[in-house]
Amino acid sequence: MTSELIHRAQTSETGEPTLDSPRSSDFRGKPAHPVSRMFRARVPFFLIGVAIATCFFHFFSHSPSPIPDLLVDSELALPTRRVLLEEAATHPRGKTGKVPMGLRGKRKRILVTGGAGFVGSHLVDRLIDRGDSVIVIDNFFTGRKENLIHHFGNPNFELIRHDVVQPILLEVDQIYHLACPASPVHYKFNPVKTIKTNVVGTLNMLGLAKRVGARFLLTSTSEVYGDPLQHPQAETYWGNVNPIGVRSCYDEGKRTAETLTMDYHRGAGIEVRIARIFNTYGPRMCLDDGRVVSNFVAQALRKEPLTVYGDGKQTRSFQYVSDLVEGLMKLMEGEHVGPFNLGNPGEFTMLELAQVVQETIDPNAKIEYRPNTEDDPHKRKPDISKAKELLGWEPLVPLRKGLPLMVSDFRQRIFGDSKDAMGNSAS
Repeated sequence: MTSELIHRAQTSETGEPTLDSPRSSDFRGKPAHPVSRMFRARVPFFLIGVAIATCFFHFFSHSPSPIPDLLVDSELALPTRRVLLEEAATHPRGKTGKVPMGLRGKRKRILVTGGAGFVGSHLVDRLIDRGDSVIVIDNFFTGRKENLIHHFGNPNFELIRHDVVQPILLEVDQIYHLACPASPVHYKFNPVKTIKTNVVGTLNMLGLAKRVGARFLLTSTSEVYGDPLQHPQAETYWGNVNPIGVRSCYDEGKRTAETLTMDYHRGAGIEVRIARIFNTYGPRMCLDDGRVVSNFVAQALRKEPLTVYGDGKQTRSFQYVSDLVEGLMKLMEGEHVGPFNLGNPGEFTMLELAQVVQETIDPNAKIEYRPNTEDDPHKRKPDISKAKELLGWEPLVPLRKGLPLMVSDFRQRIFGDSKDAMGNSAS
C-alpha cells in the first residue's frame, strides 16, 4: 500500500500522467456518448428550421385569409359590422342614400317590426326566400304566431315578443318599421297606445338605426292625406286631416312618424325610406278587422249581409299584398328617400267592391246600409307615377285575380276546409 502511494507521488511530480490520474486517457481519449453526438449533429438543422418558420410568419401572416365567403358571412358577421361602424364614425357617409359597398351582395341582417302581422309576415317570407337573416319583433296585439310558424326552426329566423314603445338593442343592417295597428277597429281601441306606437316606437327604431348605422324604412299610410281635396293623391299633396278626430291617433301619428324620420335623416344623416301604403288585401288579414275587404269577404262566407257605410259611393283602391311587398323591397334597396305612394290606382266604389265579392263568393249575398263613420274619406286613389319612374314598380295583380286567393284563406280559417287550403297553397 505504501509503495503504491509513493509510486503515485513520484509519477505526479514528473508531470506525466499515470493510469490513475484524472487527466488520463480514460477521459480525453474516450469516444463521445451517442446521444451527445446526435444532439450536436442536429443543432444546425434545428436553428435553420426556426429561421425558416420565422421568415414564413413574418412575410405571410398579413396576407388575405382564404376563408370561404359563406363562413365570413355567418361566423364573422358581427365583427365585420363593428368594423363598418368604426369606419362610418371616422368617415361619415353622405346623405345620398347608397348602400355601403361592404353590404352589397351579402346576406343582410334585417329587423321587421310588426313582422307577425298581415303585411309583415308576407315581407318576412320574401326576405327569408332571398337568403337574408330576419329578426321579427311583435307584441302580438294584431299579429299572430301562426303567420310565421312555417319559419320556426330556420336558423335565419328569430322571433322576439317585444313592444317597440320600449327600446331594444340589436345588430342589424336594415329596419322595416311596420309596427302599428292599421285597421280602424284596432287603432281606435286604444288611441293613446296607437299614437305612442307611432311616435315613441318610431323614435326608438330611429335611435336603433342611428346607433348601428342601419337603413330605416317607415311604412306610413295614405291616411296622411285625410279626406283629400286632391284626386288622385300625389306625394306632394299635404293632406286634409282632422287633428282632433277619432282617427287622428293614427292619421296624425303617422304624419308625426314621417316628420321624425325626415328629421333624423337631415339632422343625423340616417339613411331612411318612406312608403305611403294604400288599401291592401290578401291572405292572413285579420278577420273582422273593420277594413272593407275583410269585412265583405267574412260576411259573405258566413251568409251575412254585406255592410255598406253611407251611400256606398266612397271610392278606394285595392292592391294585393305581394305587390306591396315588392314595392317595399324595391324602395329599401333603391337610392331614393321618398315618400312614395304604394297602391293600386284601380278605383272602386264600395258598391262595386260588394258586387265583386258577390260574384266571387255568393251572388245572393245581400247588402245592408249603415250610417257612415266619422271622418271617413270620400275618395282615395294613389298617383304612383313617382314609384313607376324612380323605383320601376307598379302593381300587377288585379282585384278579380287577387280576391279569390284571399277568399280561399278566409274560408279555411273560418270553416277549416283543408281541401280549399291545399288549393290555395298550390295557387
